[in-house]
Amino acid sequence: MRHAFAWYAEAMRLWRASPGIFAVLAAASIGAEFLLTLVPGAGVLLAQVVVPLVQCGMLYASLAADRGDRPRVRHLLAILAAPRRAQAAIVVVNLVAFAGQAYAANALAGVDLFMANPFGEQVSALTLVEIVAAGFVVSLPFTFVPLIALFDDAGFTASFRGSLAAFARNPLPLLVYAALSLGLFVFGLVTSGLGLLLVAPWLAASSYAAWKDVFAVEAGPAARA
Repeated sequence: MRHAFAWYAEAMRLWRASPGIFAVLAAASIGAEFLLTLVPGAGVLLAQVVVPLVQCGMLYASLAADRGDRPRVRHLLAILAAPRRAQAAIVVVNLVAFAGQAYAANALAGVDLFMANPFGEQVSALTLVEIVAAGFVVSLPFTFVPLIALFDDAGFTASFRGSLAAFARNPLPLLVYAALSLGLFVFGLVTSGLGLLLVAPWLAASSYAAWKDVFAVEAGPAARA
């Protein structure tokens, strides 16, 4: 279980390489989600496709920091050079998490997450946390899919197989890691979203650190940028 805390300790080291740039990258993903959900009709679903790709900028920034380079705003565009199969894997993982949240939202509060601004005063804070937790739990076995797909270039199916195998070998530390991540995400929410400028980079950098630890990666590969 100590490994879960070590992943966040490593995330802090990576984040300290350039907190400002990490905040800019986080703001870009938060802003993209906000703007896309305003699109009538398919905006919510479109956000589930675009935003996870934008969030990869923080993974590339973590990789750069790990290599002794400086995270840069241009890491937002690094995903454009990634193989299409890697982009597809990242989108599918996010859709799985969103499906878990959508099911929980409907079951617990009768809320349709496909509606713009679905949460109202009728949804308690506890219910909101439970909905978010559902997404974390459902996507936990696929934690490493984006990293394998981007940095190992393992292919779509192999990325999922590798992540599932890693989860099967390390369920306890990953469950502790999910609990820590959920707590940080809730902190981001209760600070009117401002805390997400810190939390989002920490989540990304810690997943990078977990991937390195679980897969015994000695040094990050060269970032595509």
